[in-house]
Amino acid sequence: MSEITYHIVEHDGGYAYKVGDVFSETFPSRAEALQAAQAAAAEQQVPGSTEGIRYQDGKGGWHDETARGDDRPVAKVED
Repeated sequence: MSEITYHIVEHDGGYAYKVGDVFSETFPSRAEALQAAQAAAAEQQVPGSTEGIRYQDGKGGWHDETARGDDRPVAKVED
């Protein structure tokens, strides 16, 4: 099972949460960014339905896969 970590960081004159190299919107306070990260992490773990997906990779190739709805990552927040 994969794991996703949300980090609370200073960003654009306020605070944001960051996953990998991607930032959320900017929040005025660290507490608001933390609350938003906790909500996003909880939502990330909610199972869905199994679906067929199609995506394009960085080289322009197309791929078809089945995304299992119960294959959710463990999401955690580090303040």
